[in-house]
Amino acid sequence: MSTIFTAPATQQTIQQYQQIRARTESVCQPLEPEDTVVQPIIDVSPPKWHMAHTSWFFETFLLQPYLPGYKLFHKQYSYLFNSYYNSVGSRVQRDQRSTLTRPPLRDIYAYRQHVDEHMQRLFQQLDEEKLAGLLPLLQLGLQHEQQHQELLITDIKYILSTNPLLPVYKPQQQQPDNNQATKATFLEVPGGTYTIGFQGEGFSFDNELGVHEVLLESFQVMNRLVTNGEYLEFMQDGGYKDFRHWLDEGFALVNSQNLEAPLYWVKQEDEWHRFTMHGLEKVNSNDPVCHLSFYEADAYANWAGKRLLTEFEWEAASQVYPPAGGNFVESGLLEPTAADPSTEGLQQLYGDVWEWTYSAYHPYPGFTKAPGAIGEYNGKFMLNQMVLRGGSCATSESHIRTTYRNFFHPDKRWQYNGIRLAQK
Repeated sequence: MSTIFTAPATQQTIQQYQQIRARTESVCQPLEPEDTVVQPIIDVSPPKWHMAHTSWFFETFLLQPYLPGYKLFHKQYSYLFNSYYNSVGSRVQRDQRSTLTRPPLRDIYAYRQHVDEHMQRLFQQLDEEKLAGLLPLLQLGLQHEQQHQELLITDIKYILSTNPLLPVYKPQQQQPDNNQATKATFLEVPGGTYTIGFQGEGFSFDNELGVHEVLLESFQVMNRLVTNGEYLEFMQDGGYKDFRHWLDEGFALVNSQNLEAPLYWVKQEDEWHRFTMHGLEKVNSNDPVCHLSFYEADAYANWAGKRLLTEFEWEAASQVYPPAGGNFVESGLLEPTAADPSTEGLQQLYGDVWEWTYSAYHPYPGFTKAPGAIGEYNGKFMLNQMVLRGGSCATSESHIRTTYRNFFHPDKRWQYNGIRLAQK
């Protein structure tokens, strides 16, 4: 992790702490208590677990070592709510989190309140110089909580989708204008040397560090994301049946799981619908297609006679066409929306959907792990995963950067993952 702060940033960070912590609870507010203990697949954690785990992070890495006389809320919570930090001790295994019917939800809220009250005491007891020294660790905790807020949204969506009642998370507050199509064009990105990685002030994760140069040939990038309508053409052309478009591992997955459409798509009376955070809706052809695995994204690109960008090309494109705005979680839409036909240039680079790249998740030059448990945050996952860029409609706007490297195994579909094409 890397942070560079001036002294006035301390009070601002305290306010940021309060706002981010409150947002986690607002994400869970529409849920019934029964919703918060469900874990349909190993990738999805129960919402109750997310709320407790993010509190455990602050308790373990800030309160215990830095607040004199701090007493644990519950001595077994570290075992219950540690995620993957081997340095901290044993834990409930990931696929067993739904067994935690106890502690009850009310105790989790009490735990969050306990941690917040003691974090406030920590803020009050430390002078500005000492508090500034903790800002890198505090910012890591806040960025970590924002990551879990996004996971909460995607996990809640999956949980509700498995309920036969197909419950609505939130009614749609505003109807996006998605009835006009934006023509697909390709924009030139000149060849040359590009500087990759995080530079400047503020927070970054350690996997963004190691600024280095890459030499790229010129290429062209699609001006918008691939749409539902375009992906439906791939489906109707037998795309899921034709091995020629697929990596072998991906085609094996298609056959073993009988895949024929993106996650959450269901056919009713010969018409495709998709489950959304607002309930079941007809598929809008102009909206970005999402909830695709890397294999599906790559197969579509092959079928279209194009390709996916590398993560370095994606970052270079963001330097040539700097992203402005985007559909983030703050919009309240919680689903990707169509590109604006009246806007020229590169659209949807930020927000809407995470964009699969054809880059393996590997360390940048000179990458080193931080000492202790914090060193387990990113580095030990740098194998067998692919990089995604740009954020989604479930991402907080303050959380994203052009250098941000998300990563998932190539078969994962439950995140808001989509496609942007490149050629040449």
